[in-house]
Amino acid sequence: MKEENTLPRKEYPRPQFKRDSWLNLNGTWSFAFDDENVGESSQWMKKKRFSKEILVPFTYETEASGIGDTEFHPYVWYQRPFQIPAEEASKKTILWFQASDYLTKVWVDGLYIGEHKGGNSAFSFDISKALTNESDHVLTVKVEDSLRCTQPRGKQRWRDENFGCWYVQTTGIWQTVWLEFVNEASIQHVKMTPDIDTNSVSFDYTLSSPVNKDYTVKTTIMYQGQPLKQYSFTPDRRTMSINIDMYSDINEWKVLYWTPAKPHLYDVTFSLYRNDQVVDQVESYFGMRKVSIKDGQVLLNNRPLYQKLLLDQGYWKDTMLTPPSEEAVLEDIEKTIDMGFNGVRKHQKLEDERFLYWCDKKGLLVWSEMAAAYEYTDEAVATFTEEWLAVMRQHYNHPSIITWVPFNESWGVPAIFQDKKQQAFTESIYYLSKALDSTRPVIVNDGWEHTVSDIITLHDYEEAGSAFFQRYREKQPIIANEIPHNKGKYALAKGYEYKGQPIIISEYGGIAFNEGKGWGYGHQVDTEDEFLARYKEITEAIKAIPYIVGYCYTQTTDVQQEINGLLREDRTPKVPLQKIKEINDAGAN
Repeated sequence: MKEENTLPRKEYPRPQFKRDSWLNLNGTWSFAFDDENVGESSQWMKKKRFSKEILVPFTYETEASGIGDTEFHPYVWYQRPFQIPAEEASKKTILWFQASDYLTKVWVDGLYIGEHKGGNSAFSFDISKALTNESDHVLTVKVEDSLRCTQPRGKQRWRDENFGCWYVQTTGIWQTVWLEFVNEASIQHVKMTPDIDTNSVSFDYTLSSPVNKDYTVKTTIMYQGQPLKQYSFTPDRRTMSINIDMYSDINEWKVLYWTPAKPHLYDVTFSLYRNDQVVDQVESYFGMRKVSIKDGQVLLNNRPLYQKLLLDQGYWKDTMLTPPSEEAVLEDIEKTIDMGFNGVRKHQKLEDERFLYWCDKKGLLVWSEMAAAYEYTDEAVATFTEEWLAVMRQHYNHPSIITWVPFNESWGVPAIFQDKKQQAFTESIYYLSKALDSTRPVIVNDGWEHTVSDIITLHDYEEAGSAFFQRYREKQPIIANEIPHNKGKYALAKGYEYKGQPIIISEYGGIAFNEGKGWGYGHQVDTEDEFLARYKEITEAIKAIPYIVGYCYTQTTDVQQEINGLLREDRTPKVPLQKIKEINDAGAN
C-alpha cells in the first residue's frame, strides 16, 4: 500500500513478516475520556465522532498526542473512518494493534469485534465479516486501564505523581495500528531457528486453513539479492517444519554468521501457491548465530562474549514509551554503539519492532525484559504468564535478542527469597520459556535472589571503584550467600545453589550531574572530568574481576525525574561519546 508521508510512524510496523498489502491507520483520530465508564451503556461505539482529537500512536499523556494530560483516566475511546482499497476488497481484512495498554475492545461500524488484554504484545482481529458493501467504515476502540499492581506495568506509576524510578503512566494505543489484507489461505507464522553447529536453519510454519494438495509452500533464501537456497513442499496440515542446510559457495567460509562486528543477515521469502498461482507472500530475514553458556562464560557462536551493555528504558520527552520516529530509534542505537557498548538491556519495556529490526541490522545485542507487576496474586500469575509467552513468540526470530529477562529485582515476587510459591512461579516461567525457546539463556530475577537462572546478575550502585573491587574480588562469599551484595540482598534465593553460571553486573553507575533537579545514584557530579573519573574507576574495577563476564551501565538517557543518563532526554550527550568509548574499549575485554 502507498503510505502518506504525513503519517506519524509511517514505516511498516512488523519488518520480520512483511507483506505488501497493508494500510497504516496512524494519524488523527477522534477521542474521548470516559471517567464514569458510561460509554458502552450509552452506545458510544455508534457515535460518529468524539469531541477531542488525538494523534495515534501517541497516548493522551504525551505532548505529541495533542492532548498532554498526565492525569490518569481509566477509560478512553478512539474513533476514525477508514476505507478498504478496491484492489483488496476480495481479501480478508486483519486489524492489527502493535501495542495498546491495557484492555482493548474493538467495534467496526458499531458491531463488536472482540477484546485483548495486555499492554505489551501485538494482537489482531479478523474484521472481514463486519465489513458490508459500504465503502466507508468506522473503527471504534475503547481501552480500559487501571492502577492495579497485578497487571504488568513496568515503569508506569500507580500513584498520582511520579516517584522513585516510576514515571507517568501509558494508557491506550501506543504503537502502530494497521490493516493487513490476506487471502483465505495464507501463511500465519514462521518460527526460524538457526543452528551454526550443523550450519542449518529450521523453519516451523503455521498456515491458515484450508490447505490441501493444491497448495505448495516455497521458501527462497537470499544474501544481498543473490539467491542461495530454494525449497518447496506440499502441506498436508496447518503446521509443518523443514530444515535447510545453509552451506553455499557465497564465500570461502560457506556460511556467514551474525555478530556485533559483522551482523550478516539472510533474506528469506515465504510464498504460498495454489495451482502455481501465488496466493500469499511474506518477506523476512534471519541471522545465523548461537548463544550458549559454558564454564562460566556466555558464548556467541561458540566464542566468549564480554557484554558491555547500556540499560535502556526507551523513553522520549514528548512521546514517552512510543518512539517518535524511526530516525529517533536509529539515533539511540548509533549513539549506543558510538559509546563503545555492544548491547542494551531493554529495561521494563517490550520495544517497538522497528528498534529490534535496526538492532538486527546494526549488530546491537539485546536483553529482552518483561514489564513487571508489583503484587503477587493468582491474577498476576495468570496475566503475566499469558503475555510473557505471547511476547516471546512475537520477538523470537530477532537475532539481536540474546537473553530473555522475565523478572527484575523481585518486582511482582517480593517474598521470593524464601516463599516457595513465588519461587515455584519463577521456576515455571523459566521452564515455559525454555519450552518455547531452548536457544537463549533466561535470567530469573535480574539483580538478586535468583532461583533457577542461566546467568547470575547483580545490581550494585557503589560509587567507589576500590570499594566495589574489594566487595567482589572474592567470588565465593557472594555466590554462597555468605554476604549480601546490595542493601541486604543476596545473590540467590533461599534453597538455591550456585551451579557455575556466568556472573554479570547488570546494573551499576547511574551517575547524575548536579543540575538542580532530579536524581541519580550516589553523589551528583559537577564537571565532565569528575564524571569521567568516576565512570572509569568503577568500570575498570568491574573489568579487573576475572569471574565477572560483563556489565550493564545505568543508563542511556535521562527519564523524567531520573537524570542519570549518558544522554539527556533530547539525546544531547553530557560528555563526549568518544571519551565513554575509550573507557569501554580499554583492557583485554
